[in-house]
Amino acid sequence: MHPTIERMQEVVAKGDENLIHDLLAEDVRFSPPTYYSTWTGRAPVAAVLGHVGQVFSDFRYRRIMGEGNDWALEFQCKIGDLDAVGVDLITLNDDGLIQEFEVAMRPYKSIGALRDAMMARVTTDARFLKFKDALS
Repeated sequence: MHPTIERMQEVVAKGDENLIHDLLAEDVRFSPPTYYSTWTGRAPVAAVLGHVGQVFSDFRYRRIMGEGNDWALEFQCKIGDLDAVGVDLITLNDDGLIQEFEVAMRPYKSIGALRDAMMARVTTDARFLKFKDALS
């Protein structure tokens, strides 16, 4: 398994954006499951993923599939009292850093709970006034 993917398993559930930051390419693109827009850039993506790690509980990866630069990491977690499952689709760049990060999740009700929890967190994090330009 690629060392970045191994490290990702250790840090994602912690919700520590500083640990996540070191795994991301400078121009990383993150596509969340809650809306169609994409976050671009290491600092904004690390901040979003740090908040996600605080919203999720009982997070664990169930299966990891892939090789080379392309990986799929199936996970399960709770959002409040709702269960959720999903897949992190990861593409690494030639330096072994995360270049593309797309998340697909279900069920719909859990995604709505994630969206609401993230909006509550992001709207109180002043950095996101600056990061709004990173959202396309």
